[in-house]
Amino acid sequence: QVQLVESGGGLVQAGGSLRLSCAASGSIFSINVMGWYRQAPGKQRELVAHISSGGIINYADSVKDRFTISRDSVKKMVYLQMNSLKPEDTAVYYCAYWMMLARGDPKYWGQGTQVTVSS
Repeated sequence: QVQLVESGGGLVQAGGSLRLSCAASGSIFSINVMGWYRQAPGKQRELVAHISSGGIINYADSVKDRFTISRDSVKKMVYLQMNSLKPEDTAVYYCAYWMMLARGDPKYWGQGTQVTVSS
């Protein structure tokens, strides 16, 4: 099993920045994908970004020019740097893990961290 723990959420003014962190532990395979989902009240869960162990990155169009995903495979950490935040970025952000390929639902989830962006 893999355990994921997010941190770094909070309240920020529009235009500001936050950096989310996800610490992974457990049976982590060398070949994997880690990423971030978000879910706002009344909306579907949305894939924000993911990054493979080989460094391949994908972003949602809504965040592509503002967010940066990165990882440290030695520390077993994944990060989401969020810049130029907008009120519509307000959501609970979840760290996610796939074994080998990011196809279908993630294998494991974190508990989530709240991000609130004020006007």
